[in-house]
Amino acid sequence: MHKFQKPFVFLMGGFLIVLISLLAFSRQWRQVKRGIGFGISGMAIAQQPLSWISCPPNACFLVVHDNKNPGEGRVALISLEGDNSPEYFPLSWPPNAAYPVDLESLTTVPFGTTPSFMAASSNGTVYHFQLVPDRAVELLEVFTLPEVDPEANLEGFALQEVDGQLLAVWAHRGQDEDPGILYWGSFDPTTYRVSLHGSTIIRVPWPENDVRHISDIKVNPTGILYLSSATDPGDEGPFTSAVYVVGMFQLQGDRFGFQGNSSLVPLHRLPGHKVEAIELLPGISGIILGTDDEIAGSSIFLKW
Repeated sequence: MHKFQKPFVFLMGGFLIVLISLLAFSRQWRQVKRGIGFGISGMAIAQQPLSWISCPPNACFLVVHDNKNPGEGRVALISLEGDNSPEYFPLSWPPNAAYPVDLESLTTVPFGTTPSFMAASSNGTVYHFQLVPDRAVELLEVFTLPEVDPEANLEGFALQEVDGQLLAVWAHRGQDEDPGILYWGSFDPTTYRVSLHGSTIIRVPWPENDVRHISDIKVNPTGILYLSSATDPGDEGPFTSAVYVVGMFQLQGDRFGFQGNSSLVPLHRLPGHKVEAIELLPGISGIILGTDDEIAGSSIFLKW
């Protein structure tokens, strides 16, 4: 089973400063915002320079909220610097576009000349957008994932370039005896068409009660799938979560295949919080976790 390890590398200049900043950050959970409307349901690194915000590389994160009513926040940026409290910057949704309902995941788009993102709602609707000045987003395209059951509740969507092809992965969360279901296929950026290649059932061994088997997913460039699971007994908790490495995707001819691990053992057990967002930190073997702790709001935590 894969384990996170602290990187043993020689670091210089700005990257050393970034690493020291992240090491300081990793000591504890940090509150982002309190209140049920600020839970983090998806997270992605924001790499592009922005005139209205300053933060080190790999220390600015775009997040989405699963709000459902007009006027409630959908997208925001979080900035981390040293031991300072996270800074929260709400972003405006395009005024001429309908508000998305129940955004549950967020992924960086691994193609194009301008950095962009895709956020998916629980019903399989995906919103492709980019950041623009004046703390706003510009909507580029809206499309739907294939063969989504009307009863499904999707809580994970990820894009990644693996073996030179674009892989799309999405997941039904499941609940207790209802298993999570992982789906995957190829993505065509010219047509926004997702071709389904396969699916598999996911049941995690821990947490054991009130468990959502899949609360978020991410895939690294080698095809390794990371997954979070969480309990949800109600708005007041108590919550607990876990992070797993579940398996690996590989291109087999013109289709992606998935090799799941023979047994699942948590990489991290996380009492006290409902993790609904994970992001992989490039090059330094760590992940950022974001929570939707309902009335307690949101927190973030770096894990090695």
